[in-house]
Amino acid sequence: MKRILVIILIVVGVLGIVGAGLAKWGVGKYNNLISLGQEVDKSWGQVENVMQRRNDLIPNLVNIVQAYAIHEQEVFIKVAEARALWGKTLQGGTIADKMKADEVVRGALLNLMAVVEKYPDLKANQNFMALQDELAGTENRVAVERMRYNETVQGYNTFAKKFPTNFMIGFFSFPAERDYFKAVEGAEKAPQINITYPRAESPAPAAPAQ
Repeated sequence: MKRILVIILIVVGVLGIVGAGLAKWGVGKYNNLISLGQEVDKSWGQVENVMQRRNDLIPNLVNIVQAYAIHEQEVFIKVAEARALWGKTLQGGTIADKMKADEVVRGALLNLMAVVEKYPDLKANQNFMALQDELAGTENRVAVERMRYNETVQGYNTFAKKFPTNFMIGFFSFPAERDYFKAVEGAEKAPQINITYPRAESPAPAAPAQ
């Protein structure tokens, strides 16, 4: 009888050790999913910040362009609509919504810069030149933060798809996969804000007060 009791205690002890090990392993996997998910969210926050920075610069650009291209109202309206769409997605929009809105803003900015090509005096305006440099730097920053975001998404997705973590995903309601920031066709061409400026022979008209 004592022998049986000892065996039972040994089995219980072994099961307890195994159970504790499994619990520790499961907690580790769970915490890794939490950490990787937070990294993705943090990285997206950086993407959103630089996209907002670009969006904040556009009104100043529009003010300068309007002083020279007052008849290009359709382009200005499209820019305003794009900025409004971006602003709307910030109020509860998903990451996918914000990605789409950002592409609309990029398209509107491309159209606006195409208008600039028609006005040599505008291209030589000192305020415009300074602003385009700032926009170019911001666009580069957007590209860098997009890349970093995709790297964190890749880390999360790779971990989430591995066995046996993939079984924990559904049980704890983690996203099975996070969305990459995918560029639409033609998005590899950044808005043309690095322009070769002609030297105006006469001073360019002053831009309106900002």
